[in-house]
Amino acid sequence: MRKPMQRVKKPRKDMGKREERKKIVIPVKVFGRWDSLGIEVKDLGLKPYISLEPHILPRSAGKYRRTFHKSKAHIVERLALHVMQPGHIGKTHRKSSGKLGGALYTSLHEVEKALEIAESVEKKNPIEILVKAIENVALREEIISYQVGSVIAREAVISAPQRRVDKALRMFAQGSLAKVRGKKYSIAQALADEMVAAYRGKESFALREKERIEREAAGAR
Repeated sequence: MRKPMQRVKKPRKDMGKREERKKIVIPVKVFGRWDSLGIEVKDLGLKPYISLEPHILPRSAGKYRRTFHKSKAHIVERLALHVMQPGHIGKTHRKSSGKLGGALYTSLHEVEKALEIAESVEKKNPIEILVKAIENVALREEIISYQVGSVIAREAVISAPQRRVDKALRMFAQGSLAKVRGKKYSIAQALADEMVAAYRGKESFALREKERIEREAAGAR
C-alpha cells in the first residue's frame, strides 16, 4: 500500500521581511525628550530600586502603589510624587506643597522643567544627573529609638535600600519646597539647584541632612 505523500511547506517570500519587522525597536523617551534606558546605576545596592524603564509619560496610575512594588515605578514619577507630598520635617508634618498638593500633572510639569534646567547647566542627560544625585545623597546609616524601662535608647542601624531612595527623593522635595516658601522663586529652579548641587557633591539641603543623620548615627554606635 502506497504511503500518502506529505506536503512540504515552501517558505514564504515575505518571511525574512517579517523577521526584520520584529527586530525594529521604537525609541521611547521620558517626556519624549530624554533616554533613560542606557543609564547605569553604579551603586549596586540601589540598582534594583531605581527603575529606568522607558516611559513617555512617567505615570503608573497607582499600579505600583504597594510598598514593595513602588520600586517598579519610574524614578521621575517617584520624584514628582514626593514633590506633591513632601512629608515630615522633624516633628512638624508639612502636608502642604502649595499649588502642587494633589496635582500630579502640575508636579510632573515642574519636574520636567527642573530636568530641563539641570540639562542646560551640566550639558548632560538630566536623568543621569538625578540618578547620580540620589547615589550621593542616599543614607547609609540612621537612628532608631526604643524605650528600655524609663529610658529612651538610641541605636544606629543600616538603612534599607528602598528607604535610601525614598529618603533621598524626600530630601530633594523638602529642600526645594523650603527654598520657595514665601519667596519669588520657582519650584522647578529650586529642584534643579538641589539636584545639580547633589550631583556635584556640593552644599545642598539634602547633603546637609545626610551628613547630620549619619553623624548622629555614628555617635549612637
